[in-house]
Amino acid sequence: MTLPLEGRTIALAEGRQLEELAAMLVHEGATPLRCPLLSILDNPDAGPVEVWLDELIADRFDLLILMTGEAVRRVAALSDRRGKREAFVAALGRVPKITRGPKPVKALRELGITDARIASAPTTAGVLVTLASEPLAGKSVGYTLYGRENPELDRFLRDAGATVRPVLSYVIAPAADTERVAGLIEQLDAGTIHGIVFTSSPQIDRLWEVARERGLEATLLRGLARTQVAAVGPLVAESLHQHGVAVHVCPDQGWVMKNLVKQIART
Repeated sequence: MTLPLEGRTIALAEGRQLEELAAMLVHEGATPLRCPLLSILDNPDAGPVEVWLDELIADRFDLLILMTGEAVRRVAALSDRRGKREAFVAALGRVPKITRGPKPVKALRELGITDARIASAPTTAGVLVTLASEPLAGKSVGYTLYGRENPELDRFLRDAGATVRPVLSYVIAPAADTERVAGLIEQLDAGTIHGIVFTSSPQIDRLWEVARERGLEATLLRGLARTQVAAVGPLVAESLHQHGVAVHVCPDQGWVMKNLVKQIART
């Protein structure tokens, strides 16, 4: 029996769940080309994360906004190392929660917590739409960052009269060296890669960073134009669109890798 993706080489920009994604594609017959563009690391300055964790445990937040599943897992891991996991999980269960999409929901379920509200769309804009009906004046709002500051969310909360308590539990760093990323760009242009999968916007930022450094922006655009481009969700797709890249595969809902692979196999 011929598998749906047999004979197709698909490049993977994913880092943290690289092997899980590769295995799913192999199951459909594809040959994965691993080129993780980014690494996710604990914030090297754990002090502010510990303070935030203690504030959460002490019920100092009236509302919690969880932007990524990775942030939930990083804080959970810190609570483990500090012997505070039980108190952390109990506090998460008490505080009202809004999540940016399904990934934080999945991370909460791993901790046995199922009462979070999901924002209207898995973007900062979607979170803001959901927050528009919330009485925020005088409230203390804790929220997780995803590798960098979020001035749009911060400004919205402050303008609404809330006290903001963001936490940066992890940072994003380059994973592949510049030569390897440049090589990926050349392979895309040569037509030896049939598809490429992006699972986060910072992956796209890293790819363009190397393209600019090496004078390969036109080469990258030309290569992507001849390649099936897959995005895990609308936020990633929008990042590609901003660079002038057509997205051929993007699930309408359920923005997780399993759904992405199923759609790639059907396309």
